[in-house]
Amino acid sequence: MSIETTRYELPPEGITLLGYIVRRMHKTEWLIKAEEALAKKQTVKALEYASVYAATSSTSFGRAYYQPDFNRAGNTVTETDPATGAIVTAKLESTSPHYNISYQTTMPNKDTFKGTETITGTTVGLRGLGMPAPSKFKFISGEYIAEIDGLITSELAPSLIRNTRIRAYGYLNLKDNNGNTGRLELNRAGDLSIKINEQPASNHSISKVKWINSQHSASQPA
Repeated sequence: MSIETTRYELPPEGITLLGYIVRRMHKTEWLIKAEEALAKKQTVKALEYASVYAATSSTSFGRAYYQPDFNRAGNTVTETDPATGAIVTAKLESTSPHYNISYQTTMPNKDTFKGTETITGTTVGLRGLGMPAPSKFKFISGEYIAEIDGLITSELAPSLIRNTRIRAYGYLNLKDNNGNTGRLELNRAGDLSIKINEQPASNHSISKVKWINSQHSASQPA
């Protein structure tokens, strides 16, 4: 059984901003795919899957049920991804002049994915309210290191039929310590296009992914 991803990320009982970010990062199946690619020495595929995780863990696509409650600077939330057992932690480093957030995913085999994002403010446009967040990520698996950075803008888009929707768009630059380089592009429809080296672009869709409904633990604020 599956549910809308944003219903998992924004549960009926309410959630904080950090709790939302942690659940937003519960897509660690992509890091499992990266690990499997590395086991086959497929570093291009590993970079691709790590970049998909970077993008999907930064965004939501679906109904915006409500606005999460704000945390205080210094607060930390940790929760295990019930699908993989990965432990995800997010910390609100500061709130002024911008919201600075750091996070880390630790996989069962001790691989790590670390990231930071800065919510620089809110822009108002014809398509809705935008929240640009410059971000940097690093995925470390043994001797393999992938570095990813770029700008992802989350957007609240009003809709007469489905109420307010949340979506995102932007780009990420990709590189690893095997000499692979590339770029990821994300559009408002939730489509990802990833081009690494001179290979044909790979495509994925974020908006069509549904969360698998399963038992999960409650967020634990520090």
